[in-house]
Amino acid sequence: MKILFYDTKPYDEIAFNMGLKDYPEIEVEYLKADLNKHTAKAAEGYDAICAFVSSDLSAPVLDILAEKGVRLALLRCAGFNNVDRESASKNGITVLRVPGYSPEAIAEHAITLALAVNRKLHRAYVKVRDNNFALSGLTGINFYGKTAGIVGTGKIGAAMCRICQGFGMKVIAYDKYQNPSLDFVTYVDLDTIFAESDLISLHCPLTEETYHLINADSIKKIQKRPILVNTARGGIVDSEALIRGIRELKFFGVGLDVYEEEGGNVFENREDEILEHSIVSRLLSFPNVIVTSHQAFFTEEALHEISRITLENARGFENGAINEGNRVC
Repeated sequence: MKILFYDTKPYDEIAFNMGLKDYPEIEVEYLKADLNKHTAKAAEGYDAICAFVSSDLSAPVLDILAEKGVRLALLRCAGFNNVDRESASKNGITVLRVPGYSPEAIAEHAITLALAVNRKLHRAYVKVRDNNFALSGLTGINFYGKTAGIVGTGKIGAAMCRICQGFGMKVIAYDKYQNPSLDFVTYVDLDTIFAESDLISLHCPLTEETYHLINADSIKKIQKRPILVNTARGGIVDSEALIRGIRELKFFGVGLDVYEEEGGNVFENREDEILEHSIVSRLLSFPNVIVTSHQAFFTEEALHEISRITLENARGFENGAINEGNRVC
């Protein structure tokens, strides 16, 4: 099987080259360019392509891939909101993902964001570098005894629930499907999450139902001035409503690893450019906001698992033994 990788970074090559030692039947070529309707033409002669979170797998792109003979689209990520599943099925392209490469990596980053923005670590670091050892402006809150509201209790959300329990927090959660392993969690509706949580952490997929789940109406229901953390997908939070909510002092702090309109920024060095969108600069203008660059997944263990599962997906497809839990369509 010949696979063309899109949006390849050096760490991708290292992880996958190590993994390929166990898959001699798979041949890989790497492209730095991401997948879109222009670069899709490069897939001619390949059996499969491998894409990431910001890759374009819309209908026009999938049409081109099908014309070039591609039969398989491998997602080296868990999310698949960038995939036109109807078009993929129509074109006979199987789409496989990596749903559980390292839930703990993402949950640990979520709690890191919550702790950092709570204890003002981003501000304290800068102050101390300037020989300013005053504590003014650095007051945080105890997490012990507070209420954590977790939205989405799949593998990542479940890991976050366990971490919050370890901090001595009361854990409440919202999910359409309750996780039976979380016997210490109280499931509630979203209104209760907004009203009772001191920490709200988002771990649900981006769907039509969850798009702008955090919006002007839901922010009005917030009563306890919580810390909001999003390590899921940017579209779950309405950025304009969030910015208004921050200005209205509805949040004690906000930690974002993802945000709307992040596409062109993800994993890129743009320090010498003027950014087209103002969302990031507006968010970073607030002293109680921390933004990271879609790095929640980024651990050595997660990279190893992404490589292994992606290559196993390719082998399973070729051998007619697909892991149905990894199938998107």
